[in-house]
This record gives sequence, C-alpha cells and structure tokens, in this order.
Amino acid sequence: MTDCTATAHTRLEKDLLGTRPVPDSVYFGVHTLRAVENFDITATPISNYPDLIRALAQIKASAAQANHALGALDAVKKEAIVQACREIESGQHHDHFVVDVIQGGAGTSTNMNANEVIANRALEILGHERGQYAFLHPNEDVNLGQSTNDVYPTALKLAAYQGAARLLTALEYLQQAFESKAHAFKELLKMGRTQLQEAVPMTLGQEFAVYAGMIAKDRHCLTEAMQELCEINLGATAIGTGINTHPRYAKLVTRQLSSNTGISLRSAPNLILATQDCSAFVQLSSALKRIAVTLSKTCNDLRLLSSGPRAGIGEINLPPRQAGSSIMPGKVNPVIPEAVSQIAFEVFGNDVTVSFAAEAGQLQLNAFEPIIAHSLYKSLRHLQRGCMILADYCVEAITANPQRLADSVSQSIGLVTALNPLIGYAAATDIAKQAHETGKGVAELILEQGLLSANELAQALRPELLIAPRTVNEFEQTL
Repeated sequence: MTDCTATAHTRLEKDLLGTRPVPDSVYFGVHTLRAVENFDITATPISNYPDLIRALAQIKASAAQANHALGALDAVKKEAIVQACREIESGQHHDHFVVDVIQGGAGTSTNMNANEVIANRALEILGHERGQYAFLHPNEDVNLGQSTNDVYPTALKLAAYQGAARLLTALEYLQQAFESKAHAFKELLKMGRTQLQEAVPMTLGQEFAVYAGMIAKDRHCLTEAMQELCEINLGATAIGTGINTHPRYAKLVTRQLSSNTGISLRSAPNLILATQDCSAFVQLSSALKRIAVTLSKTCNDLRLLSSGPRAGIGEINLPPRQAGSSIMPGKVNPVIPEAVSQIAFEVFGNDVTVSFAAEAGQLQLNAFEPIIAHSLYKSLRHLQRGCMILADYCVEAITANPQRLADSVSQSIGLVTALNPLIGYAAATDIAKQAHETGKGVAELILEQGLLSANELAQALRPELLIAPRTVNEFEQTL
C-alpha cells in the first residue's frame, strides 16, 4: 500500500472539513486520505480486487464518453480521462487505490478514490501538476453525471460478473474431471449406501457421474445469477431519479459501458428500485452457497470412500499430496478435499453476511454494499481456486480398488435386495437375517438353501441387471 503518512514533498488539498497535505507521490487526494485514516479495518485495500478497480475505470471512461456525446464534457478532458482509465484498466496505478474494502459511506470512499486517481493522472496527461483541479476536477469532470450510489453498485456487479465467469470455467473443468473418472469406472460394480448402511449395487462410474451432474446443475444456477448482474442503475445518481443528468444519459452510458466491457448490460426499468435493491447480490450469494454445498458434500464422499486405507471403506485411492502426520509414520491425509470443504464453510458464512447486509438497507439506499462486495469476492475467488485444486491435485489422479469393490458386493447383506424379485421378500428377509447372524455371504446362503442354482445366481448377479430398472419378467427372462 502507498504510504499515506509521508510529509515531505506534499501538495495541499481542500475538502469540506478543511485543508490537508497530500504526498506528491500519490495520485489519490484528500478524500481518499481521510478514508484511509478512518477505515483502518481489514488491511485489505480495494486494489486487492483488481476486477473492481478495472470496473471503476470502465465506468468512468464510459461516463466521460457519454457526457462528451451529450455536449457536457469537452473533447480534451474526455480524452485525458479516457486515457487515464485505459491505463488503470490495463493494470497500471492500482497501488493508488488504497481505501479499505470495508468502509462507511455506502462506497463513497471507493468512488472518490477512483475519481481522484483518474483526475490526477489525467492532469499529468494534460501537462499539469497533480492537484491542479482548476484544469480538471475529480467531482465536476471525472464524476460528472454520476453518484456513488449508481457508480459503486454498477462496479460491484461488473466485478462480480468477471469473477463468476472465471468460476464457471473452473466448474466446467472440475465437471470434466469427474466425467472422465465416471467413464473410467463405468464397469466397476460396488455397493451403494444410504444412511452409511449398505443399500443396493451400483457402479463406481455412476457414483462419479453424480458429482459431475451436480456441478452441471450448479453451473446453470450460477449462469442465471450472472444475468441478474447485467441489470444496472448507472445514470440513477443519488436515489434513482437521475437528478443532474441529461435525459438520455442513462441509456447512452449503459450502451457505452456495454461496448467498453463486452458484457450485454441493460438499464434497470425502475432506477429508484435498482438503487436500493440488493437482490442480485443475494441471488449470486445463494448460487455460490449452492456450489459450496455441492463441493463439500462431494469432498465428504471422497474422504469416506478413500478412508482407511485398510481399516476403512477404501474403495478408491486419493493421490498422496504430502505426509500426513508428525507422529504417525506413513500416514497420508485427504488434504485437498479437507481444504475445499473449508472453503465451503467460509462461503456459508459469507452468504449469511450478504443476507444480513442486503436486508439492513433503509429507504432509498443500502449503505452496506462494501461488506457485500468483500464477502462475494472472497467466495468467488476461493471457490474458483478450490475447483481447480480439487480437479488437478485430487480428482484427476483418483484410482479405484477393484478387489475391494468386488468384495463389498459379494459380502454385502444388501445384495439380497437385488434378488428379492426371484426369491420373494420373506425368503430375502430370512437370508439377510441369517447373513447378519452367521457372517456368511448372501450368495453362499442362497446356494446352501437351494433357493437358486449356481448358474441362476451368477446370471442374476450380472452387473447390467443390478444397476438399472427391470421388470420381474425381464429379470427372469435373462436367467
């Protein structure tokens, strides 16, 4: 972070509260300086979220272009502002965005940080010194036709959209990893389980296909949430009435921003509603929570299925990533699924924060969007990374234990359910009870009691009969 306390080589800047020296070395001004002093909270500056900084620059450039087209901003100022914004969009000057991500004022400090950095860089482009605002002003020129109350939520939506797009890509990558394993394991019969008890046979491929299928549904949910982010309130200014803007400004600046970002944005039909409503963020947070639930449930399963390796279920092997204990030699832990589950727990908490913050808005504005943004961006970033490490460091290298899988089927009492159509429910119940009491296998008991011949039993236990629907007649016809 830029040192805001330096006193050598300063310039004087004035605001509502008075005059303050600002270091000549920085692009930000007095409004940002006060915000840095007021909000020393997380040690996380807004520059930690580059998508947000780029979004602010794109909005300010679009506003300058729209204002120029409407005759409100001259060409010289417009070009200087746009050039400064393009530099920021390309990754320059981000270290001058220094206000804390958690701040009072409904994001005003973030908006002013952007206004001041852009204004001072534009002044340099025009051949002036930083702080010479008589030539180009942060509020009157860079913020022309705008308010924090339309700039900030629009920037949050643009940044969230970019983060969600990366998460979509990561989810697709993870889905493909599970699909690949589902194909590789499609012939491996195993016992399915309900309530951690043996149920009926299935294939390991079917089990992994479910993980891929859940992710596919989550991707659809996230895509829908992203569409809600595309409705913005830019041009609404203070409360949604559009005060101090040209009648055509809102539509024009939205079209310009769509062109500059490549995202199909649309102006909200009711700007007053859009200025106070945070439902798009709530919907996105809900989609992220759903993804987190899927990932954590999947990781729980992977840890159970690989448990042991000899005293647990042990049906699959997770790739060893590191030594697992400082005291138990040879122990290897499922560290990747454990890490991903912890990401999920964080997302659950972030969702609660977003819900409370969205609900807490009063009347025409929600003042708590900074914590909404901070929570969403952490969830987006961590879920995206979690998907990638789960795919690369775990799923792609999972192997099966075919003998363990086969033994679980042959020794399972649950196998009797699959034979119920042939021997009847009463006989099947007796066989299950005897198997449990004697420790003998279901197949062994059926043969001992002559309920089926060895050939009939072998045919009845063919994998294709055990893992898909069959009528009794179809079942008997295959024997």
